[in-house]
Amino acid sequence: MKNLLVIGVGPHARRSHLPALAAGQAAGLVGTVRGVDILGAADAAVPYDADDGPRSVPVTLVEPFGSEERTLPDAVRRTLDELVDHRGIDAVVVSTEPAFHLAYTGWALERGLSVLLDKPLGVRTDASTDPAQAAGILTDADDLLARYEAARLRHPEIMVSVQSQRRYHPAFWRLRQLIAEVAEATDCPVTSVQSFHSDGQWRLPDELLDLDYHGYDRGYGKCAHSGYHFFDIIPWLLAAGERGGKVPDAVQVHAQVTRPADFLAQLGVEDHERLFDGFAARNLYSTQDLDTAAHGFGEVDAFISLAFRSAGRTLTLGSLNLVHNGFSQRGNLTPAAGLYKGNGRVRQETHIVQQGPFQALHFHSLQTLDEGVRTGDRHAPGGDRHVEVHVFRNNRLRPAWKAYTRLGHEALTTMSEGQVAVPTQQSSRRRAMGEFLEYVNGRRTREQMRSDLTTHRTAAALMAGAYQSMAARWTGASPEATLSLEPTLPDVSSPAPGTVVGTL
Repeated sequence: MKNLLVIGVGPHARRSHLPALAAGQAAGLVGTVRGVDILGAADAAVPYDADDGPRSVPVTLVEPFGSEERTLPDAVRRTLDELVDHRGIDAVVVSTEPAFHLAYTGWALERGLSVLLDKPLGVRTDASTDPAQAAGILTDADDLLARYEAARLRHPEIMVSVQSQRRYHPAFWRLRQLIAEVAEATDCPVTSVQSFHSDGQWRLPDELLDLDYHGYDRGYGKCAHSGYHFFDIIPWLLAAGERGGKVPDAVQVHAQVTRPADFLAQLGVEDHERLFDGFAARNLYSTQDLDTAAHGFGEVDAFISLAFRSAGRTLTLGSLNLVHNGFSQRGNLTPAAGLYKGNGRVRQETHIVQQGPFQALHFHSLQTLDEGVRTGDRHAPGGDRHVEVHVFRNNRLRPAWKAYTRLGHEALTTMSEGQVAVPTQQSSRRRAMGEFLEYVNGRRTREQMRSDLTTHRTAAALMAGAYQSMAARWTGASPEATLSLEPTLPDVSSPAPGTVVGTL
């Protein structure tokens, strides 16, 4: 059993990481768990709900430091070093605000500690308005990869696994398998991909300033939070169709975004006064106050155009539409704690993949219900567990193919390594943690890991490109960014070992 240190015990860690570690204790993979957070952000003991009931984790508090620091301040480093030495820490979960990921992960690598790193790899303050900070996102990713490579020379078994749970989701395993089948038969890569994700995160005007969780005040927003999942999953899907040298070597990125000032143009202070009884009495800010205070804040929504190119020719066109201020079930004036769940947040997600004239894949997860509402079919559109994949194939060219197949929740539920894998985000997050714990306990090889840090550079490049485009537009420069891509590393993890798949 390994002792774990969780750095950053905010809403996400309390909802996801800490319960998963408690499950790891029950499975004999985890010994003790300790938390770390900054002064003022947490108490000395943080409560959370585990599978077997309420628990708490002891937390060591450290002095805050600036996100511009690329390494930990000496005082913070000494505190963490003492924790590692006195508590016998074997591995680390980094789940801080993403601008601090580089400093904490770099420290762990220096100590020879494996890391489960929350997405994204990192981000920089003011990335959406400062071109240098935007470009620094990829510089930092390359720095982290170099530190990882150096650490592996000293500690060959060290692992950095990125918590990017769609790689652990059976529906996305199936998409990759379907893409690979058609690529093998036709040598055709993915020719276009359209991805959409909405959080349903309705933030009222005063909350733009007063609510910190997944806020905009650091000069970045949606793209650096849940948006990273899609910067990752798009190239992860595309890689399944790469054959015969048809591999992108560069990507062009163009982003259009809304910021808090745009949100206020859509629904302003007076609109919210009409919609919510009591808002006028609570709100302390005029529209002018908000416009002034939110100047330079990060993106609320982002619509991003992508062109993956090889030797100057376009292989794949893509669109990635990321919405924070989308359809919501919020109807309450007072926000739920943290805004993570229970405040009307609704996931709606689609991916449409075209593989030339041979195949079209449609992934849909369309929810309309708050968590906890249990009415009707939970797996139907509008249910809290809705997911389905529609498969269209050219069976006039290949009569053995089916023209159309629908895969619902039951068909997407499969076996992975002797366990049932259900197609939900929550269970996929749990699988990501389980895989990491198995690795650090010597029960899994490096080749069996689905989300090693070394496979995330393209995702970091896409995120950096999106922010470079935003920042260039902000400064009046050309908003198109072109980034070089390294060759895709071999991925031996999908379909997952033990996954039962069929041929359509």
